[in-house]
Amino acid sequence: MNEVAKAEYEFIRRLVYHHSRLGLGNDKKTLVTTRLAKRLRSLNLREYDDYCRLRKSAGGAEELARLLDVISTNHTNSFREFKHFKFLQQIVLPQWMPRLERARAPFRVWSAASSSGEEPYMVAMVLAEFFRNQTGSTWGIDASDISPRVLAQARQGIYAQARLTEVPVEWRCRYFQKGINDWVGHYRVKEELRQRVRFHHLNLFQSEYPFTNQFHVILCRDVLIYFDRETQETLISKLTAQLAPGGYLMVGQTESLSVVGHSLRAIEPAVYLKPVK
Repeated sequence: MNEVAKAEYEFIRRLVYHHSRLGLGNDKKTLVTTRLAKRLRSLNLREYDDYCRLRKSAGGAEELARLLDVISTNHTNSFREFKHFKFLQQIVLPQWMPRLERARAPFRVWSAASSSGEEPYMVAMVLAEFFRNQTGSTWGIDASDISPRVLAQARQGIYAQARLTEVPVEWRCRYFQKGINDWVGHYRVKEELRQRVRFHHLNLFQSEYPFTNQFHVILCRDVLIYFDRETQETLISKLTAQLAPGGYLMVGQTESLSVVGHSLRAIEPAVYLKPVK
């Protein structure tokens, strides 16, 4: 199987950008070749132009989701960057709880690019710990990703022990089940915590989101780096609209909104506040 040709690569590049806004430059040609090779084999196709013809055909519409799944990076946040979780625990929750208790409203978080689920489950542990000795308070987490494949993994909530090194030992005992037999060396998030996280198959650039209420915290970490500036501004605008006034947006530690037009206020590196008007 040869490397994807220029014409086919341009078709794939434009298709991916139109539907996901992921920018594929000329330096991504080898990556696309490698990632699509397995897909071609599963479809019994010999060349990349055969794949492009399939995608253009009347029966190729359902292939779009698989293409985006293959091309998207599916970077996992793992149980890391604990600084954000401490900020949530020590600053955000104490700020919001008096207001929510008066309004009898739940505390809501959206993990906007949840990949295989580590990030929303870590948030769930933080919230479960905060509310553990409180009665009458409610909370919930929505998590989304463009990849059905990684969402299936996230819903299972099963992780190798090596990926839990950043999880406090006490939390690991409280919120995970230790695997036995074929699952030795793995842990599964306990059902009562898994039920707190609602997973959605979602494209961040779709016209509407399936949420009826705004969020108090949105995490969209290590996502902006894959988009051009115009796309970053579009995404930040869409996320800001989903934030409640006084809510926080958290991006990746290596990301910044300094060159992106937005209405948020920087609080500390990678943390932004939606001002209350």
